[in-house]
This record gives sequence, structure tokens and C-alpha cells, in this order.
Amino acid sequence: MLTVISPAKTLDFESKPHTTQHSQAAFLAQSQLLINDLKKLSTTDVASLMKLSDKLAGLNAARFHQWKMPFDLDNAKQAILAFKGDVYTGLDADTLGDVSLEFAQQHLRILSGLYGVLKPLDLMQAYRLEMGTKFANSKATNLYQFWGSQIGEFLEADPAMNDGILINLASNEYFKAVNAKKLNTRIITPVFKDWKNGQYKIISFYAKKARGLMARYIIDHKLDQPEQLKQFDSEGYRFSQEMSEGDNWVFIRDHD
Repeated sequence: MLTVISPAKTLDFESKPHTTQHSQAAFLAQSQLLINDLKKLSTTDVASLMKLSDKLAGLNAARFHQWKMPFDLDNAKQAILAFKGDVYTGLDADTLGDVSLEFAQQHLRILSGLYGVLKPLDLMQAYRLEMGTKFANSKATNLYQFWGSQIGEFLEADPAMNDGILINLASNEYFKAVNAKKLNTRIITPVFKDWKNGQYKIISFYAKKARGLMARYIIDHKLDQPEQLKQFDSEGYRFSQEMSEGDNWVFIRDHD
């Protein structure tokens, strides 16, 4: 059983990682191709492409020019510790011990516009390139075309997928890059809804954090069977059989 999550826009490359365990990403050659094209963009180009302020565009244009291989612990950081944001607030990777990090390394994958797929301990350098960005590059007109079937095939060949089960905790923007219809895989997609104004709704902030909470639950409990996910109860969520349909599993939470 393999779980996928999305990356985050917010990054932390200032704080020191609490582990020296690390690995190298599988698609760095492809990442280098994208970086070569990204370096050709001016700050104005970056601002227009990514709809960023001049300040943020300047920061990310500089990141593209600073990006260089090889990656080591001096110029890069483990992905699971570098990403911040709502999903990673729920995941709280800074409190994972070595055993849990090793389990995550075997069973969790992070989808990325620049890196394709990252294992939690894969080193990465700072970047911003969302999968949905319409970035015309030397190989394709956008990132979905650039990655093609590579991401899905890589996941399907992962040893953790020997049971043919993929837990989708990624956003639609990123999971689209998996080309799921081409996979011979059972895909379970947890959906998180909170009670608001008399009904259960998907509330983006809570749903993102809940994806991280579930990823952490899988790691903490070393889950290897999908049915075990139905016991997920972090921060008041509970499985709703009535609201679930097929492999879209709904988890609900009430608010006082």
C-alpha cells in the first residue's frame, strides 16, 4: 500500500533537519531539463507565468539560477522536512523518529511539478513550480505533457505497490499527473468534510490538513491494509459509510 500527497508552496530551508538520513530523487535528470528552461525566464516572465508579486517572482527566479547538482546536506534538504503548509502541518514530520521516517520512506510519495515524484528523504532544493502551471518547455507545452506516463509508471513499479493499492491524499491538480486510468491499480481517495451551516462540506483548509493527518496516521500505525484507514480518528474525524461511495471514502467531523 502506497500513499501519495501533494507538495507545498511554503518551504523551510532555514531550520536544521533533525536527521541526516537522505536519498536522491529518481527524476533529477528531468528536473535539470526543466531548470534549464526555467533559467531562461525573466523575473517578469515568472511573475506572469505563476501569477506572483514582483517580490515572489524575484525570489523564485533566483532559486532557479541557484539550483545545481549534485545535491547534498549542505545545499539541499529532505523533502518531507522542507515542505510546509496545511498538509505538512497535519503531517508534522519534524516529530517523526528514525523508525517512522524509514516507514514513510517506504510507503509515502510526494508528487512534484519539478521533481516528478519524491520519497520523503529525497534531497531537494528550493523551487516553486506547481503541476498545473502552463509552462511551455523544450519538451512539451505543459508539465502534464512533460511528465507524461512517467509518474504513474514509477508509482506502479514501487515495491510498496505490490498489493496494487494506492491511497490518494493528493490534490486533483497533482493526482492528474498520475494518469490513473492507465494504471492497473485500486485507488482509494479519502474525502474530508466538516460540519458547517447545517451540512457536511469540504473546507479547503481543513481538508488539506486532514490529508496530512491521515498520512501521519498511516505512518504512526504502520498501516498496510486499506480497511485499517477506516479507523482514522485524528482531531475528531470519523469514517462515514453512508456518505462514502465506492473507493471514495468520506470522513466527517462535527464542530461545536
